[in-house]
Amino acid sequence: MDTPASTPRDPRTSAAALAVVTPDGMLTSWSTGAEQLLGYSAGEAVGQAATALLASPLPTGVRERFDRQEDWTGRVVLRHRNGSAVECRLRARPLPTGDGRADWLLEGVQVREEVNRDMDPLLCWSFDQSPFSLAICDTEGRFLRVNEPMAKQLAASEQDLRGLRITEHMSDPAFRAPERSVDRVLRTGEPEQIENYVKVPGEPHAHAWVIHFTPLKDPLGLVHGVQLAALDFSEQHAARERLALLDEASRRIGSSLDVARTARELADVAVPALADFVSVDLLDAVLHGDEPPAVPTDGPLLLRRAAARPDVKAVVADGELARYPDFSPVARCLATGRGTVLQVDDPDITRWLAHDPDWTAWVGRHRAHSLMVVPLRGRDTNLGVVLFARLGPSTAPYAQDDLQIAKELSARAAVCLDNARCYTREHTTSLGLQHSLLPQGIAEQAAVDVASRYLPADSKVGVGGDWFDVIPLSGARVALVVGDVVGHGIHASAAMGRLRTAVRALADVDLAPDELLAHLDDLVVRLGSGPDSGAEAPFGELGATCLYAVYDPISRRCSLASAGHLWPALVTPDGRVDFLELPTGPPLGLGGGLPFESVERELPEGSLLCLYTDGLVEAQDRDVDSGLHALRTALADAAPSLDTTCDRVLNALLAEQPADDVALLIARTRALDGGHVAVWDLPVDPAIVAAARSQATAQLHAWGLDDLAYVTELVVSELVTNAIRYAAAPVQLRLIKERTLICEVSDASSTAPHLRRARIFDEGGRGLMLVAQLTERWGMRHTGAGKTIWAEQPLPV
Repeated sequence: MDTPASTPRDPRTSAAALAVVTPDGMLTSWSTGAEQLLGYSAGEAVGQAATALLASPLPTGVRERFDRQEDWTGRVVLRHRNGSAVECRLRARPLPTGDGRADWLLEGVQVREEVNRDMDPLLCWSFDQSPFSLAICDTEGRFLRVNEPMAKQLAASEQDLRGLRITEHMSDPAFRAPERSVDRVLRTGEPEQIENYVKVPGEPHAHAWVIHFTPLKDPLGLVHGVQLAALDFSEQHAARERLALLDEASRRIGSSLDVARTARELADVAVPALADFVSVDLLDAVLHGDEPPAVPTDGPLLLRRAAARPDVKAVVADGELARYPDFSPVARCLATGRGTVLQVDDPDITRWLAHDPDWTAWVGRHRAHSLMVVPLRGRDTNLGVVLFARLGPSTAPYAQDDLQIAKELSARAAVCLDNARCYTREHTTSLGLQHSLLPQGIAEQAAVDVASRYLPADSKVGVGGDWFDVIPLSGARVALVVGDVVGHGIHASAAMGRLRTAVRALADVDLAPDELLAHLDDLVVRLGSGPDSGAEAPFGELGATCLYAVYDPISRRCSLASAGHLWPALVTPDGRVDFLELPTGPPLGLGGGLPFESVERELPEGSLLCLYTDGLVEAQDRDVDSGLHALRTALADAAPSLDTTCDRVLNALLAEQPADDVALLIARTRALDGGHVAVWDLPVDPAIVAAARSQATAQLHAWGLDDLAYVTELVVSELVTNAIRYAAAPVQLRLIKERTLICEVSDASSTAPHLRRARIFDEGGRGLMLVAQLTERWGMRHTGAGKTIWAEQPLPV
């Protein structure tokens, strides 16, 4: 029914066009709003068939939905009382009657004629001049209208877009997100907002967009469409991304003090946030921890490739040398210290590529179009250059804003790289110092066969103070030593060197293990309390530990003492593994006057004695007891080769780079039988000297050492005479043939002889001088019953 223009219709009244239909399709209720909509009074409408009001058939599938008693909303054309057609949006909801059937509540709202945009300039200006790109979609998510900015972004006219869904015009998967948002808003009636980084058809490069989706509802609350409002916020997005990139760089770059790893972290952070490809080239000296030399300006620049990302094959592989002409942007960047943004068609790039066919092929293969070169400088020291590249036509070329963020990123990385370089130098110095202080090769021994391993700690904690030594002693004996100075770095290495030197000096005096550790403890205490004590005291706050063992191949007895060190492991020839229980004394430097004790064990020939430091058995995920059990298991499967056994032990106990230094020393014991040793007990009678010379000469003849008879007779004569004249019984003469000929004379006196220079008219004092000059080495050691004087001669070749 028409409404007079002078009496405007109440929209709430006109919207409430309600009717009720029985299951048989007859009208039983008719509201005032329905009368205003179609012109029929309630008396005229009630009792009629609802289908009589239709001016066109119902859409396909609606009757089936009615049969299933499902809600339905859609457009229909109804017949007005005056015969005109009224297009309405109709909503039908079932009202169950309880007998399996249902009445229907119908709500109708007239669909107004579209406003002619040409007839309403304000609406046109508002829509077209909005700073947003605007579009309106219908209930099926299809474009109805777009304003000029939106049409420009989508590179299509409104007429071309009308009736298309978003992904029907733009197939890029990135556009599925806004299409899903449109469908969701149509379904829920709730507005949404998303951010999307995508390349639209009307732009050459991807932009960042924020898109608002607003449901368009009628007064009844029914959703008739969705409005899209898109705003390009690329500048704000770029600023946010730059801050996020710098934040990530501060967290990820410099996680270690390893130069190569820091370079990889820089490349990983920059891709893909700032570049599609990044290479980090460093001066060779930086990777070795040395001070970089001046950058050459009159020749090609040689840099070492430290890292390259992503996994596209670079011109130069990691670890190889990269050669850049002196006129190339990379060389000029390092020489001037200034970063540059370049396009592939710039003259500088063109000239460089003309002289480098490999780079030319790489640029063409990966379609690189924009580059940045930025120097790496730390504390005014040139370290290297970072090259950033964008590949493919879809990425925007670099601008000055990108160069600024690249400079900040490289500056942060340069500080970390320089710190890593300085640490590498210190670590290399410490490692070199420690290796120089460790045995550089163990001479063959008659007493034992030995094999050893030393593994420095992970570079994060630095080189420690673990050490070992094999010291030849008189009488064909050998000393086996292992120790650990608490701490890491150069101070620990230096302290280890001082301690090892002191042990060798005390071992040369031929002290028993417990006495040697007592003297060593006094030395450490004096060093710790001297003028160089304090924060950088040579042995730290907890001193050092040491295990000292002496093995005699003639008696097959081993004497051991420990200063706070772990017990050694013993593997007997039958394969049984035990740990030798020792009265463990306090660590060196903390003795406080407490005594050290020795134990003595007789070892079967062919036994394995395993000495080690705590880094072998202790780990973050394993306590000492578990480590000792693993060591016992590994030694139970000992191989004939000592080197193989060492490797098996390390592989079984160390899964990766150890967190602490590891020193391992394994010795297989030997025995000297009677065929290599001759012993005579001598009476305290000067007349026995001649007989002693004869017995020694006869033994040398039996050994085929007649060439040594003259010197040996002189040595025997001098040493036996001194023992009979100045010492006390019993006196014993012993000859030992191993890698040298050893002559020993033992007596019951503890008085030590002195080497002195006789004057012209002195009758004595020349004997020991002759012994010292005619033999290779000589010396004296104290025994439990007195002393032993010995002298060694090299065997004839």
